[in-house]
Amino acid sequence: MSLTDIAAQLVAHKPRLEAGHVWLAGAGPGDPGLLTLEVLAALAQADALVHDALVSDEIVAVAAQAEKFFVGKRGGRLSIPQGDINALLVRLAREGRKVVRLKGGHPTVFARGAEEALALVGHGIPYRILPGVTSAFGGLASAGIPVTMRGVNGAVVLATGFAAVSDDRPDWKALAATGHPVVIYMGLTHLAETAADLRAGGLPDDTPCAMIENATLPQERTVVATLGTLTAAAAREKIASPTLVVVGGIVALRDQLEQGRTQ
Repeated sequence: MSLTDIAAQLVAHKPRLEAGHVWLAGAGPGDPGLLTLEVLAALAQADALVHDALVSDEIVAVAAQAEKFFVGKRGGRLSIPQGDINALLVRLAREGRKVVRLKGGHPTVFARGAEEALALVGHGIPYRILPGVTSAFGGLASAGIPVTMRGVNGAVVLATGFAAVSDDRPDWKALAATGHPVVIYMGLTHLAETAADLRAGGLPDDTPCAMIENATLPQERTVVATLGTLTAAAAREKIASPTLVVVGGIVALRDQLEQGRTQ
């Protein structure tokens, strides 16, 4: 049974997407198997689908009946300005369309879903947020790295590495001082600066690290390094976006957990 068939069967049992409404939906980290049932049902009801570059063709194809609006949003590449995307969502809703705004991962984890929701609220347009598996958790599971482990960490930090100098730029030295593992989205552009700041915050050079490229997809690969060798490893292996960077003791558990793990 195809994803489209499953989605069609779900519609009768899930909330109805009304004309003039917008649903902000998370497509998960890439593998179609990680789509939620709610998102599948939403795709089957949409007549306008606004989607990002990181959403696979297989997932987009579920909304076969919908007009497609591609808006880019891939780290490090040109995309449609966020203000234009907000305006598109408002326009489509005012035209009486059934709109699904589909994003990779979770709509409000480094995906600007909250900005879009605020724009909809400002124009009096009803909306829902349909959660998705965020890339950090899906990617770590796919790479065989636990998010938490008793005796290793009691917390984990999700951070964005894309901002060089802005109000959104994390205080890497302060994060390093917590000792908690850090999972960095969009971390390649400023990887050298981030690694230097984490070391300056007290993390030793031998802190285990991993880079997970194309997490959960058939072309996924994981490169393990240390904080001291991270930047060189990224260059040597020609790591490309989209990539998650994981820093912390949880990475060291990967070799043990790989034993007996099935794909």
